[in-house]
Amino acid sequence: MGKSGKIGTGVYQKIAKEQGLELSTPPDAGLEDFETLRGPSFNPDAVDPRIRHFYEHTALYHLEVWSEVYVAGKFVLWLLVEFVSRRMDQLNFPISSLQVAKGMTSEIVQLRERGTGRLVNTGWLRRFRATGQVIYAGLYSVTCVPGEENPSVKVTFPCDGSANVYLRPINYPDGSFGLDSTGTTFGKSGFYRIVEIGPDVWKVRYFSTLHEIFHVYVDPDGILRTDHEVRFTGLTVLRLHYKMTLTPKVLGIAQPDTQLQTV
Repeated sequence: MGKSGKIGTGVYQKIAKEQGLELSTPPDAGLEDFETLRGPSFNPDAVDPRIRHFYEHTALYHLEVWSEVYVAGKFVLWLLVEFVSRRMDQLNFPISSLQVAKGMTSEIVQLRERGTGRLVNTGWLRRFRATGQVIYAGLYSVTCVPGEENPSVKVTFPCDGSANVYLRPINYPDGSFGLDSTGTTFGKSGFYRIVEIGPDVWKVRYFSTLHEIFHVYVDPDGILRTDHEVRFTGLTVLRLHYKMTLTPKVLGIAQPDTQLQTV
């Protein structure tokens, strides 16, 4: 949960101080262990090992991004970024592709319990390389949602309160991987807005019309890519495309086996 005002790059230090956690930035840190997503209808062994390597060692990768905003959402996104996101320095969605022309930074931060070392949350901070403005300062974890049969990826964006997205994992026949927040009712995958309205009292709103869909795949040249869509009332308002490559300093390390395991 965030407070009204600036979120920015210091959000992880603030959370660590409030909750008595330790911060660490391992050079090969990842977003999550794929094994924790295993469930009745999701098999992590069926995902291309190169995709799994990215999620489990995200800090080793460099990201390039392209953006496209559709007419239906351009004005709304502009209002959000201009009057809310910039003040918070959080969720500065790239409305123009020129904003990300010079690249995006990607940093992984781990928040662990003092003494035990137990991983509580993983932070993923992404900023415009040209300006340093925060695109996403999120917290990533795996949790069980009552209305879903498999564990889900939970992404929390502290703001005035928090914006939370619960994404269910998807296997595709070609070994690619999906994350989908398309839910239909409270308690399923989807977008939840949480605000504090009193001591230990929170108001939670579920947005059944707002969805995010990710498709992570390896292209014919062996390059990792992601298509990311944001949809509102069934219309695509924002589309992002990511290219993920190992940073030059780690190109010499052993690469994951490119052959899918037998399922």
